[in-house]
Amino acid sequence: MPRLQVVVIGGGAAGFFGAITCATTHPHAQVTLLEAGRQVLSKVRISGGGRCNVTHACFDPALLVQHYPRGGKALRGAFTRFQPKDMVAWLQTQGVSLKTEADGRMFPVTDDSETIVTCLLRAAQAAGVQICTGSAVTQVQRDVDGRFRVMLRGGAVVIGDRLLLATGSSPQGYHIAASLGHEIEPPVPSLFTLQLPDPRLRGLAGIAVDPVHIHLHSADGQRLEQTGALLITHWGISGPAVLKLSAWGARLLHHCHYCATVLINWLPHISVETLRQELLATKEHQAKRTIAAHCPLPLPRRLWERFVTTAGIAADQRWATLSSKQLTHLMQELSRGSYITSGKGVFKEEFVTCGGVNLKQVDFKTMQSRCCPGVYFAGEVLDIDGVTGGFNFQSAWTTGWIAGQAIGNLSSTDTPS
Repeated sequence: MPRLQVVVIGGGAAGFFGAITCATTHPHAQVTLLEAGRQVLSKVRISGGGRCNVTHACFDPALLVQHYPRGGKALRGAFTRFQPKDMVAWLQTQGVSLKTEADGRMFPVTDDSETIVTCLLRAAQAAGVQICTGSAVTQVQRDVDGRFRVMLRGGAVVIGDRLLLATGSSPQGYHIAASLGHEIEPPVPSLFTLQLPDPRLRGLAGIAVDPVHIHLHSADGQRLEQTGALLITHWGISGPAVLKLSAWGARLLHHCHYCATVLINWLPHISVETLRQELLATKEHQAKRTIAAHCPLPLPRRLWERFVTTAGIAADQRWATLSSKQLTHLMQELSRGSYITSGKGVFKEEFVTCGGVNLKQVDFKTMQSRCCPGVYFAGEVLDIDGVTGGFNFQSAWTTGWIAGQAIGNLSSTDTPS
């Protein structure tokens, strides 16, 4: 009997894992993976600064879904079937061990993304997956017999009984999905830094504060907030707090053209009244010391000096002469500094987009389309995105695994041609 022909479009994490899972679970299936570029697994290679943040050490599906601004509800059941501990276990069977860092991110013990790339390539080869790079798909048609004609640039045609779309945030992938009858939620960037051209932060690139509390206010009155580490950059602010804010506020920020007011509390663990008392106590007990040179708070010295200057305090002014007006201004900068964003930057280690195939059109028990039988989805082509920390890879592994398990199943009325 002819083998079931499964075509996977997209050679990223989701496509690869889906292809491997299908080929190993269903030996009767011939899996062909098509990648437009000359190299597969490009995101895997560069993620985590070249170390590959494989997943996150969160093993409770109910908690895990809370890290997904979009798609968490749909993933709840999926994570009961394949979650981070399952990915860790699968890699262990392939001879790859992971380590967990203090913030929960998990990396290969080698600290080298090539470890993961090599593992996936070997697993695909062992499973008999046919990998075709430089194979850009221009169009997909579903024939009357239910099979798929996958047309490549250059004129070649690949015929498939089943189709797995794992094209990431590629516009062509969205186009193919739409041509097969799917609604596409408009894609916009997620996980990005904020441009913040403010003289108060100029020359302070590299300074990190952990934690800070950030409030973001858009012009139309919408608000978001996050707490976490913040990194001052040459162009503005970055770090986990900013990246989480950008993920949850992806559409809001896109709508306001990335221009909004940001309020930063640099000392969120200290109440306003406690802060006032701390500064007044310093004024009393350190009266002869200069304000700029003596910081009573857990802040980087250069950042403290900048706040002191911003509050109108001279470099040689002593604590004894701190006026009420200066105290109020200094407290404002420390607990509610107001900044205006002017745009977004690029988080070089992650390239994440929110938007994609409408999740209501996908059965998350199998990842099969509800409106085009034989089409399956995995990864970022779906309207799913997570915050930074390995969550986007985990949704790729999970949806790829579920699709791979289901796509090769045969029923009495569904046999290969």
